[in-house]
Amino acid sequence: MRNSWPIFVVFLLFCQVARGQRVQVLPDVEAYANESVNLRCEFTNAGATKLTQVSWIFEATEGQRENIAVFNPMYGQSFPQSTFKDRVQFSQPSLENPSITINKVRMSDAGKYTCEYATYPSGNEQGTTTLTMLAKPKNSASPVAAQAGGGKMVVARCEAARGKPAANITWTTNAAGAFNSTSEPQPDGTVTVRSEYRMAPVPGDNGRDITCVITQRTQDYPQTFHMKLIVQYPPTVRIEGYDDNWYMGRTDAMLICHADANPEVVNVTWTTVSGKMPPTVKVVQNKLLVQKVDESVNTTFICEAKNNLGSNKNQLTSMVTELTGDPSSVGVLVGAILGSLLALLLVSALIAVLVMRSRRQQHGYSSDGEQGAYCNKACLFAGKKTSKNGTGSNNNGPIYTYREREPGALAEKGSEFPHVPASIPTAHEILLSCELDEAERRKFDALNDSMEEEEEEEEDEEEERYDGFGGLPPSYHVRRHDDERGMYVDDDMESQRDGSIISRTAIYV
Repeated sequence: MRNSWPIFVVFLLFCQVARGQRVQVLPDVEAYANESVNLRCEFTNAGATKLTQVSWIFEATEGQRENIAVFNPMYGQSFPQSTFKDRVQFSQPSLENPSITINKVRMSDAGKYTCEYATYPSGNEQGTTTLTMLAKPKNSASPVAAQAGGGKMVVARCEAARGKPAANITWTTNAAGAFNSTSEPQPDGTVTVRSEYRMAPVPGDNGRDITCVITQRTQDYPQTFHMKLIVQYPPTVRIEGYDDNWYMGRTDAMLICHADANPEVVNVTWTTVSGKMPPTVKVVQNKLLVQKVDESVNTTFICEAKNNLGSNKNQLTSMVTELTGDPSSVGVLVGAILGSLLALLLVSALIAVLVMRSRRQQHGYSSDGEQGAYCNKACLFAGKKTSKNGTGSNNNGPIYTYREREPGALAEKGSEFPHVPASIPTAHEILLSCELDEAERRKFDALNDSMEEEEEEEEDEEEERYDGFGGLPPSYHVRRHDDERGMYVDDDMESQRDGSIISRTAIYV
């Protein structure tokens, strides 16, 4: 008998499983609020078992059961008084397929639904379906204005309200802080999750990025909320625009008062340490305009800014300097100086050209840059003949030499011939003759040509006269050497028919 008890227990369990398998239901069903849900039930393999009645029983929590629908082939349908009144109905009223439909499902409808058959002779058989209600949470997030310097406080909040199952909230930010989350069950079975981010804010945290991330089963993807921290603080003031160049008479000087604050600055005022604003100063909002710099602005200016949290100020001391010249004429002065330098350079260049030209002329160069034709080795000048009968003076005059080793020096050598003209050219005349420019030389050449034509006519007459005598006058050649001066004179003296003598002389040193 002791060995038969385990066998009997196993047999009873097998019979219960076998009976339970004949009532077919869906084990789990999910639904959203205000939707309609169908709960299926079917009795299979009835065989000799007689089905007498089927009932649907709702169990919200363990141990609390209530009938919501009953079907009897003889008495028909019955819907006992419950929270499902007027919301539940049989899909096809029959014992073989007693499935029901629940309309406008509520979150409180979540629980276990049992389809139970009353049979004969086996007794009751059942199958249970678990209805899970889902709810998409209403997500939201917002920054919380916090005042700097007040210790740790909430700077942002994030919430997933009335969701089922409960949502999960996380944070991402580069601000130094931490967060905590709480869950609050709602009467309808949903859950509201709240999360707060806390930190000790400073003015530099104002405007930092912070993101709340909400994850929940009913959402296709996590929902994110991007925010910026709001940190409030009183103004911080700085003054700009001073360039350390406030000189007497300046008209474009200006100071600007910059105030950094949250909330925004509501008032900006300018004052001085003396309490009296200079008469040449004009204030326009946060700007201080100096219409003309004078001794009265050589003071300390104070800018004060205020907002809802307080005020702050800053000050700047200006230094006014004397200005010897009008700054507006700086460009004119610079231009005048540059023009004067340019004119001086041009005059210097002109003087240098004239000096060089004078030096070249003194060394025997003509104005056209070529060496004078009469001043290379020696300059010879002959007196002009005065008669045609041969009794006049000859064409030979005194010899004036120019030595290359002694620049500018002229050596005079008298002719050995007795016929010396009365007028002897001076050194100044010789230099002038060597400095004739091209135009004067052409005039001089033209004059010589006319004189040579006259001489040729006279020579023709003389030839006719000398032909009567049967010959030409002799030519004289003179060669003299000067040992004392280290030079010699090669005189090629040629007598003319009129009795004069022409000397072509080359002096070598």
